[in-house]
Amino acid sequence: MSDEKTPTPTLLLVDGSSYLYRAFFAGGDAMSTTLPDGTELKTGAIRIMINMVQKLLKDYPCTYAACVFDAKGPTFRDAIYPEYKAHRSPMPDDLRAQIAPIHEVVRLMGWPVLDVPGVEADDVIGTLAVAAANQGIEVIISSGDKDLAQLVNEHIAIIDTMSGKVRDMAGVESEFGVPARLMLDYQMLVGDQVDNVPGVQGVGPKTAVKLLQEYGSVDALMAQADQIKGAVGEKLRKALDWLPTGRQLLTIKTDCDLNGWVPDMPSLEAIRMGQPQKEPLKTFYDTYGFKGLAKALGGEPPSSPSAPGSEGSSLPRPSGERAGVRGTPTNDLFSEAEPAEAGEAPTRTSTLQYDTILTWEALDTWLPRLEAAELVAVDTETTSLDEMVAQIVGISFSVTPGEAAYIPLKHAGPDAPEQLPFDEVLAKLKPWLENPAKHKLGQHIKYDRHVFANHGIEVQGYVHDTMLQSYVLEVHKPHGLASLAERHLGRSGINYEDLCGKGAHQIPFAQVDVAKAAEYSCEDSDQTLDVHRALWPQLEADAKLKFIYELEIASSEALYRIERNGVLIDAPTLSKQSHELGQRIFALEQEAYAIAGQPFNLSSPKQLGEIFFDKLGLPVIKKTATGARSTDEEVLEKLAEDYPLPAKILEHRSLAKLKGTYTDKLAQLANPRTGRVHTHYAQAVAVTGRLSSNDPNLQNIPIRTAEGRKVREAFVAPAGSVIASADYSQIELRIMAHLSGDAALLRAFQAGEDVHRATAAEVFGITPQEVSSEQRRYAKTINFGLIYGMGTFGLAKSLGIDNTAAKTYIDRYFARFAGVKQYMDETRALAKQNGYVETVFGRKLVLPDIRNAKGAKLAALERQAINAPMQGTAADLIKLAMVAVQKALDEQQRGTKMIMQVHDELVFEVPLAEVDWLKTEIPRLMAGVAELKVPLLAEVGVGANWDKAH
Repeated sequence: MSDEKTPTPTLLLVDGSSYLYRAFFAGGDAMSTTLPDGTELKTGAIRIMINMVQKLLKDYPCTYAACVFDAKGPTFRDAIYPEYKAHRSPMPDDLRAQIAPIHEVVRLMGWPVLDVPGVEADDVIGTLAVAAANQGIEVIISSGDKDLAQLVNEHIAIIDTMSGKVRDMAGVESEFGVPARLMLDYQMLVGDQVDNVPGVQGVGPKTAVKLLQEYGSVDALMAQADQIKGAVGEKLRKALDWLPTGRQLLTIKTDCDLNGWVPDMPSLEAIRMGQPQKEPLKTFYDTYGFKGLAKALGGEPPSSPSAPGSEGSSLPRPSGERAGVRGTPTNDLFSEAEPAEAGEAPTRTSTLQYDTILTWEALDTWLPRLEAAELVAVDTETTSLDEMVAQIVGISFSVTPGEAAYIPLKHAGPDAPEQLPFDEVLAKLKPWLENPAKHKLGQHIKYDRHVFANHGIEVQGYVHDTMLQSYVLEVHKPHGLASLAERHLGRSGINYEDLCGKGAHQIPFAQVDVAKAAEYSCEDSDQTLDVHRALWPQLEADAKLKFIYELEIASSEALYRIERNGVLIDAPTLSKQSHELGQRIFALEQEAYAIAGQPFNLSSPKQLGEIFFDKLGLPVIKKTATGARSTDEEVLEKLAEDYPLPAKILEHRSLAKLKGTYTDKLAQLANPRTGRVHTHYAQAVAVTGRLSSNDPNLQNIPIRTAEGRKVREAFVAPAGSVIASADYSQIELRIMAHLSGDAALLRAFQAGEDVHRATAAEVFGITPQEVSSEQRRYAKTINFGLIYGMGTFGLAKSLGIDNTAAKTYIDRYFARFAGVKQYMDETRALAKQNGYVETVFGRKLVLPDIRNAKGAKLAALERQAINAPMQGTAADLIKLAMVAVQKALDEQQRGTKMIMQVHDELVFEVPLAEVDWLKTEIPRLMAGVAELKVPLLAEVGVGANWDKAH
């Protein structure tokens, strides 16, 4: 029996009308030809459209497909609103003349082409996409139109080939600030200028996001419009009569009757992707003067190479791909060359010296160069992105810009040459790699350190990392090597997928042709060295940023050790927890069935809607973009306040997620030889400097629930050792006290008081002894809420009080803690003046849009400006602590190991003989990494497992 799984079928939908305009304005008037009947025709849009469609299909192979165009004539939206699309400019005549040939050639290329009278292309796309998704078919929509984002779900994603942007569920929320399910509501509020559909006057994207975050939906906004204060409330009330019409105009229909065009819907057999019709295509290409395309089908070669403005074009590659002559910015929109096949390197003309080392003599020539160089860029090519298991396929070095060498070691393609013995080469390189005096450079050095360690080599002497240089200098920009080379050098090059292909057709790097692999790897080392030469002088010129960069380099070393150590997992404990969770999940299902009076699928929105609203008569809180009654998380939480069944569903989902994400998975992630889990810490992701972890994500274990906390019981120590947790106490409040210099806060921390009790005493005007537990809870919520920019509405919701009471508490707080208010005001002003804020130690936290922002967008950025220095300083402190602790462990040759870093906490595996030392020394080291206006305090707990260490 084969272990291979049948690939999930894919439907690829092209927004042909969007493609038409983009092709035309990308060069639609740059080429022309004389047709056989003597007509002069612009052909640029046709040629570009061909390449766009060819490239798209190459990148996204599919089972079903359709290229969908708008048909002539009005649609139902014109009847609803005569001004619909009234402001659109008429289609240029040169584009109109190219439409019929474009339809023809796309059909000849094998694509089903749809232009349904009376139905807009978006509605055809929506109907096909939803029909396919309902059958478990993955759907990719290629369009630059943001309106289609309302279709996105777990089966439907949108790609924009011009920009490389991906609008899947995460991409939509990242781009627009709301989940895909709220995109229609978002559009209703902001309107659509392109289609001349008004929204709520004066409500822009940021205000729309804020309103939807606070109220959950447009329906909820409309229901509570009379309670919304200020100008926004007034504008919303004026729009109440319009919004239902706006919903009709903006909703993409997903139930159009397409049977005349796609027979037997929902079957998609009528739009199965076809094969190109070569002879008719050749005739078409000859007719329209596309010599290069005709040649590819067997025609005569062109008489001369294409030049800009002449025949031939190529789709600009998606963001992240790199092609063209090194050192020369490229524009490949008009190029006779077609995109490279997987495994085929693009043609390039350069004088770079890239060597492939296949003999001992060649290696012996390069080794002295490595020994003599002041700094060497090193890059590994491997079998996996998982650094703990990745094996070396080849290694490249660069010692001077423009020169590099590649040592292929494990290439096994059909034409692979004989390579030097793997173990002997590594043995010869090991002394240089492990020599700390021989300085090395890399792009993401932590990964390469793990790869070498997998082969018994502990690399020393890594002094620079271009990824971290970029992260410190330009935290708000991408840090990948391709982006860095393009941004700082104007250089582009080979993309990994150019060599290996993508998806199911991707080949292992070991099967890549050695010559092409050598060019790829040498280029990476060469570019890394070149990027370093551009970035390092900038860091050297700024003492504060240089300090932060050196901290990141030292943190990379400590994190490498933490990742390498891993943490021991108690599989039987996890198994027991999974069993208990499974029993509770089953019991919840039975309880839910009893309340509903019948069995049903607790994960089915459709069945939930029928049970909730039809059978039990629960109130409808909001509807989905398609008009269905919503049963999403927000709705369940609201209903759970008054009804038992939604509460059962929420508990069921929470436990099922805990079981699926942690108790079932953690043991599977453990190394089968050691029983340890080795999480990966991403160092250059969060703009505040904080770390994130994945595989597993240790920061998202839901410790606010008893079941979630129990998961930490499975993180254990081996016999003869214990787990210890060292955590900074109230670190962000202490940083707020330092930054603001507020006398009352400083006094509370310096006196070692309970700061929440002290805050409550100030806010309520009583002595600390008189503070009740409820008042302390209020003060704690205010303390942490203000750090994160919480306003009156947020505080009211958190405390379960009305807005008036919440405002009173905030006003009292600022009256008693005037220094905090002054700090916040000054930080807002400085952020707007400089475009960034800084941590206590000088890390720059860039807010590029704050200088020009207004209204809600400005308010949100100001909240970030206030919070970022506290989060960023906390991140700097835990990194300083991590480095100091690792240094002490090494210098004293302790058996204690750091095994995790989670938020403001360091976790250790401690031999019993070192417990007393750890309890004394670790808090001292952590408290001593910096001198603030208030004392730093680290607290240590010890136990047999991570949970008991708290």
